[in-house]
Amino acid sequence: MPQADLRVRNAKVVTPSGTLIGGVAAEDGSIVAVGADRSLPDATRTIDAEGNYLIPGFIDPHVHWGLSRYEYEYHEGLAHDFETETRGAVHGGVTTVVNFLLQPDPYVPDMDLFVEAGEENSYIDFAYHAIIHKEPHFEEIDALAERGVRSFKIFYNWYKHASPELGIEHSDSGRVYRLLSQVADIDGGVVMFHAENEDLAYERREELKAEGRNDLEAWTEASPNVAEAMQIESIAKLTEYTDSTSYIVHMSTGEGVDICRRYQQRGVDISAETLPAFLAHTNDEDLGVWGKISPPLREERSQEKLWHGLREGVVDYAGTDHCPHKKPFKEKEGGKYGDMWDAIPGDNNGIEYFLPAMMSEGVNEGRISMERLVEVCAENNARRWGLYPRKGALVEGADADMVVVDLEKSAVVDDDFYHTMEPRYSTFHGDELTGLPTHTIVGGDVVVEHGELQAEKGGRTYLPRRADGVPTE
Repeated sequence: MPQADLRVRNAKVVTPSGTLIGGVAAEDGSIVAVGADRSLPDATRTIDAEGNYLIPGFIDPHVHWGLSRYEYEYHEGLAHDFETETRGAVHGGVTTVVNFLLQPDPYVPDMDLFVEAGEENSYIDFAYHAIIHKEPHFEEIDALAERGVRSFKIFYNWYKHASPELGIEHSDSGRVYRLLSQVADIDGGVVMFHAENEDLAYERREELKAEGRNDLEAWTEASPNVAEAMQIESIAKLTEYTDSTSYIVHMSTGEGVDICRRYQQRGVDISAETLPAFLAHTNDEDLGVWGKISPPLREERSQEKLWHGLREGVVDYAGTDHCPHKKPFKEKEGGKYGDMWDAIPGDNNGIEYFLPAMMSEGVNEGRISMERLVEVCAENNARRWGLYPRKGALVEGADADMVVVDLEKSAVVDDDFYHTMEPRYSTFHGDELTGLPTHTIVGGDVVVEHGELQAEKGGRTYLPRRADGVPTE
């Protein structure tokens, strides 16, 4: 039997067909064998997993690189964030990322720059979604699809008033109808929705400010559960009307789970993603402005329904909505307990806490099986975004993106936990997480081993997507 480059043995290997005792061998960046240890080829290097789990690297389908544009121009900030945030990704066990493009100008003329930013600075392979919020963006959807961008996000109808510094235009039902109709004609096309009703939220914000409220629960009350639910209901109806495909990003409410289930049972192609922040935290915790995200943290009832939705398959995806901001900018210089209304929404360091949080709160707490967690956080994300079977599964021929996970290894999230641009805050600060990576392998190369970075940035691959689920070369 020919010798491989790398072999991981003595592991519980999670594959699409089940968990087996054995290992995986890789050659030239691809998986060449999966099976019992005795069936694996010899290798130049062997890693003993010591009986721990070996899983496909997580895929984070929801991040916002380039938000450091408040300090840099967008393209410079994009390159900066790829380096700092994917450095955190490999420490946390994430091996592929899909980033949202966001600028007021057309995207297609800058696609080469977007690709270059990742290829020269990322530690992991990457793909792109495009945020459609200006009229010229609608005109370039077909051209974006030709460049491998087949997923398009729209804000319905958030950002009419909130966070004007972002420069994002909200979209009404007419715009949503136009985008759904247009993307329905693209093979593999998906419309992604930030679903919050800001007409209602604006009125509630004004009422709560007048009452002098400045707490995290007030931020939730300013966009109550019904604000998300009414938008998801409308999205589902418009999806059915246009016979298209929709995806709810960062779904936060139990009501959203119920609505998605109802329309899925009717055959409507609507799916949903949730976040570790919603699965692990509620709005009554002592998080200050660090807990200000959009949509907001909810109550325990919604949290329980989201976990149930993940187990039963109504919620089929998980991501992080990682928004890298420096701490003073997030807090608007007001500290952790500053002005809730003025602070910037968005969670930090999600791509690094993604796997540890899901292991700790999910598998170790008995809320979800390891097999289902891998499906939700790796395989399903690869399938949904046209990256399977190259990504998302430990199968022969796939990229050798793998993570060894020790379910008993623990760490407290403090200022030294993260390896990103801004390690000093997140919704998980102060929490103890149990279930951490010991080795992260990207393309057959060991990039992190026992917390030590082993690789240089760059040399990674842009993954343009096509309709059959196989990324183009």
